[in-house]
Amino acid sequence: MSIGVIGRKVGMTQVFLPDGSMVPVSVVAVEPNRITAVRTPERDGYAAVQLGTEERKRLSKPRLGQLKGLPPLGTLREFRVEDVSDFEVGQVLDVGLFETGDLVHVTGVSKGKGFAGTIKRHGFGRGPETHGSDSHRQPGSIGQGTTPGRVWKGKPMAGHMGVERTTIRKLEVVKSDPERNVLLIRGSLPGASNGLVLVRKA
Repeated sequence: MSIGVIGRKVGMTQVFLPDGSMVPVSVVAVEPNRITAVRTPERDGYAAVQLGTEERKRLSKPRLGQLKGLPPLGTLREFRVEDVSDFEVGQVLDVGLFETGDLVHVTGVSKGKGFAGTIKRHGFGRGPETHGSDSHRQPGSIGQGTTPGRVWKGKPMAGHMGVERTTIRKLEVVKSDPERNVLLIRGSLPGASNGLVLVRKA
């Protein structure tokens, strides 16, 4: 439950630290985020800050009414916070919110893998490769006999993989660059290039 920013995953590169070691980093481009609404427990039942970014030329009339007096922002997301007293509508947040060495949680939508089998999707083991077996990548038995006489709900099986909201926790900010509106975060982030990510303080 902490404030953060909305950004776009640009891709990955590598940087060299002062001690000469090389680390892989993900590049997140963060346009200035503007506070579009403040949720309070008294009025809304919970405390949160709604941020908007990425101006659009055309928006629906309901969205324009929601953003009355603000730029036409096409991307809106909410961040739950414990105290909203420090925030007000129209306030701008950017990468200056983070400093080198900070730990952050990054949330995004994972890459889609299509219909995947149990080996790829759940890490199942393979079947025999020789002696006439034809169960090389098949899942095998999926249930019991008369009792319970059915397959338990949630049984790991083949199916749609990816395109899920995913959070990677406690990643290190290698560099915060307010001049270029860029965050360099150590390691990989969920989603494809140009995908939307939410970066919040750990």
